[in-house]
Amino acid sequence: MSPQAANETSTEQQAPPAADPTAHIADPGPLGLAAFALTTFVLSVFNAGLLDKSLEAVVLPLALFYGGLGQLLAGMWEFRKANTFGAVAFTSYGAFWLSFAAYVKFVADGLGPNADTATGLYLLAWGIFTAYMTVAALRVNVAVLLVFVALTLTFLVLAAGDFTGTTGIAHAGGLIGLVTAVLAWYASFAGVANATWRRTLLPVGPLAPTD
Repeated sequence: MSPQAANETSTEQQAPPAADPTAHIADPGPLGLAAFALTTFVLSVFNAGLLDKSLEAVVLPLALFYGGLGQLLAGMWEFRKANTFGAVAFTSYGAFWLSFAAYVKFVADGLGPNADTATGLYLLAWGIFTAYMTVAALRVNVAVLLVFVALTLTFLVLAAGDFTGTTGIAHAGGLIGLVTAVLAWYASFAGVANATWRRTLLPVGPLAPTD
C-alpha cells in the first residue's frame, strides 16, 4: 500500500461521525400533545354533558387553529426530525380536528335523522386508526401509550353512543375523553419541562425496544 493510500485510510478511520442535522431542531412533540390535549378537553366537557350544548361552538376555533393547525405543523416538524410515529400521529390528528370543524360547520346539520349514524362511522374509523397507532406506541413510552389507549376507548365509546343514540354512552365517552386530555397534557408537560430543565423532572416511562 502506498503512503498516500495509507494516509487516506487512516483519515477515514479517524473521521468523526457525521453530526445529526436535526439536532438543532426543538422537539415538536410537546406542542402537538398540548394542542391535542386542550382541544380534546374542551370538546369532552360537552360530550360528557358538563356544560350546555349551546356553548359547543367554542370548540370550532380551537379545532381549526390549535388542535388542527398546531398539530399539523408539529407533524411536519416530526418528519424533519425523522420521527415516523410522531409525524403520522400529529399530522393525522391535526387533520382530524380540521375535518371535525368542517363536518360540524358545513355537513352535520344537512344530514337530518342520519346524522348520528354518519358521526358514529366517522368516530369508528378514527378509533380503528388510533387502535393500530396504539400498537406502534408500545415502542414510544408509557405516557404516550396511555394517551393512545384512552383515545382509542374514547373514539369507540363515542361511536357506540352515536350508533345507539344512547346519551349515557356518549357521556361516558366524554368522560374518557377528559381522562385522555389529562394524560396528553401530562405527556406534553413532561416533554417541555424535561427539555427546559435538561433533566427528568417528570417521568414518561421509557419502553425498552425489543429485538
